[in-house]
Amino acid sequence: MSDYSKGLLQGSLAYLIWGSFGLYFSLLSAVPSTEVLAHRVIWCLVITLAMILLSGKQDKLFRVMKQPKILLWLCLSSILISGNWGVYIWAVGHQQVIEASLGYFLSPLIAILLGRIFLGELLTPLQKASVAFALIGVLWQLVGLGRIPWIALSLSLLFGFYGLIRKQVEVDSLTGLTVESSLVVPIALGYTYMLSSEGSSHFDTYGIYLIGAGMVTAIPLLLFASAARKLPLGTLGFLNYIAPTLQFFSAIYILNESFSTGRLISFGFIWIGLILFSIHLYKLSRTTGDS
Repeated sequence: MSDYSKGLLQGSLAYLIWGSFGLYFSLLSAVPSTEVLAHRVIWCLVITLAMILLSGKQDKLFRVMKQPKILLWLCLSSILISGNWGVYIWAVGHQQVIEASLGYFLSPLIAILLGRIFLGELLTPLQKASVAFALIGVLWQLVGLGRIPWIALSLSLLFGFYGLIRKQVEVDSLTGLTVESSLVVPIALGYTYMLSSEGSSHFDTYGIYLIGAGMVTAIPLLLFASAARKLPLGTLGFLNYIAPTLQFFSAIYILNESFSTGRLISFGFIWIGLILFSIHLYKLSRTTGDS
């Protein structure tokens, strides 16, 4: 199997797992989102530490832990990604998977906007148009439906700023996720201990699913990291839509969430933006391939 085929398989598996998040975390809807988040952090750290040891990357981990500047950046990124996880878990528990999927549809377009604002990256006409359509889609919900899609905006902005920070830190995904988890795990451990002391812990009933939350966090990230080294940007860009698409359809056809005409119009504008963004990625990959 060629590197491209391996990368395609790994990337597809990563996004398929991410796309099943709505279904997976719906199994934990009876557990408070804060408790799910705490266990997600704890078990993610357990799994990533095991992978660090198995891959012999502990020296790299120790080097990162001795660099205050990198730790400061990763401390900030850990807060952002924990916030992203928390909002998503809350959204699933409150039957808002459709809006959560909107957040991940918006993510690549938010990344374009943040790159322009904070990194001075120039936008092509197609990128400008894609961002404009996304903004129209958000404004439609605000004006036409009289509500701010705060879940979608929170998820996309938290993940966008997370990506922006991680772009400044030269740390591989496994080491970075391990450090990020270790920085917030004291809070998670303290919280779960408090719940256990009060007799309000759900671990006895949902333990296997709470442990699994760590696995479904770590495994797709590592698959994606491996795929990213083997695939061109354009292919990765197209694969990016697998996860929110699966979340969107599973929310409607399996979790039975309602989807009004007004929300369809809002999504439509954002999907047009994504089509334009995909055309940009395709042209970029062709240019890179020709050079």
